[in-house]
Amino acid sequence: MSPLRPSHRPSPSGPRVKNPHQLIAESGADLEGHGLKRTMGLFQLVCFGIGAVVGTGIFVGLSDSVAQAGPAVVLSFVLAALTCVFTAFSFAELGSAIPVSGSSYSFAYATFGERVAFLVGWCLLLEYGVSVSAVAVGWSQYVNELLDSLIGRQLPAALSAGPGDGGVVNLPAVLVIVLAATLLVRGVRESAGATAAMAILKIAILVLFCVIAFTAFRHGNLVPFAAHGAGGITAGASLAFFSYIGFDAITTAGEEVRNPRRNIPIAIMVCIGLVTLLYCAVALAAIGALGPDAVADKPAALSIVVDQVTGSSIGGGVIAFGAVVAIASVVLAVMYGQTRILMAMSRDGLIPRVFERVSARTATPVANTWIVAVVFAVPAAFSSLDVVVNLTTIGTLGTMVVVNLAVIMLRRRNPEVRGSFRVPLYPLSPLLGVGFCLYLMYGTGWATWLQYAVFLIVGATLYACYGRSRSRLAASAAEKAGTAGTSGR
Repeated sequence: MSPLRPSHRPSPSGPRVKNPHQLIAESGADLEGHGLKRTMGLFQLVCFGIGAVVGTGIFVGLSDSVAQAGPAVVLSFVLAALTCVFTAFSFAELGSAIPVSGSSYSFAYATFGERVAFLVGWCLLLEYGVSVSAVAVGWSQYVNELLDSLIGRQLPAALSAGPGDGGVVNLPAVLVIVLAATLLVRGVRESAGATAAMAILKIAILVLFCVIAFTAFRHGNLVPFAAHGAGGITAGASLAFFSYIGFDAITTAGEEVRNPRRNIPIAIMVCIGLVTLLYCAVALAAIGALGPDAVADKPAALSIVVDQVTGSSIGGGVIAFGAVVAIASVVLAVMYGQTRILMAMSRDGLIPRVFERVSARTATPVANTWIVAVVFAVPAAFSSLDVVVNLTTIGTLGTMVVVNLAVIMLRRRNPEVRGSFRVPLYPLSPLLGVGFCLYLMYGTGWATWLQYAVFLIVGATLYACYGRSRSRLAASAAEKAGTAGTSGR
């Protein structure tokens, strides 16, 4: 293990950068991770990635993307996928070289330093945490669709929607978060098994949807293809990007995956490729069957398509059931990722220590999980899906910009740190990743940029008031400096 290089030691005046070797040693990533157990294989990891990605974005968010781009939404999905592919290369290299549970946060700590890492962690709180609330709201919509198909009745609006959507409290959204937390605290093996089963089921449901919808496919429904022009495709891609959020959660499992240096890069690439093909097929099938106007702005669009194509509510009920399972698996996988990010930040002293405690009985961060569940059940109960989608998207894209730049920085600062995967076409690939991310960030609109700026200012303030003074890296450097000063007298 290489010692800390002098240029990488934190100092009171310079950036506090944590050496990658130190990150790996502290987490036990090459052995057993900090009280966590290595129980996930490659298949489970791929299913975990699919479980984190395929959900609200395609089952609920598709209608919003179609409203912006029309039939050209297929190109919007491809544009969003290109952004993910270039960034996925960077995630794969960093996840292979630094297989720890902190994901983007840890990668930023090893390259840009503590302040940037804290802000990345703050944005990940938005990506993983707030998106749980958004996904739970989408789950509630499909629960009503399923009940309508089964018994011809829905939950009262007062109990199945927040105030912004004409209700009082969204109890189904709270319920799915509580169920996910219960499963997570039982153990990673149980959570991974459930996620794998749900991932397989929802892929089967989406394939079934494509088979049914393509029987009613009409080429005329795709004309005009790009009625809203390039601007509509870009706006659609910014919304479609929400459908891909979660693939980076694969890297949060770095301390609980067998052979992480090999399995993490493979899982990321398989997940992105499979999801992209699935999304494009679903979008093409839905619009080709009924036309863009029948899909746009319909929260349960896939069920509506199947109902009209088959002339029966049974098919729509099957799709609704698939959506309920799919979205529940996203809640499970994303909450898992959120708890591991907070665990890594707590380990570094930047947030309270309660988040790093691991139960000896279940080998899971129990208190961490329940705190996350309680905190994010509140917005799920009272917020609207539209309120958080754009803000979550821009926060995720911001962290991806950092990840792409982190690959370049890591190769410059620590060329000896290598994994089993290297970014192809370096440095063009990560730079293209930065460019695509910034382009989609632009498409979210100025109001979202303003919200994002306020969000970052709040994060910077929290770091200045709490994290900076409690940093264990800074405390360790100060202790070493004091010891060296004493021995030098």
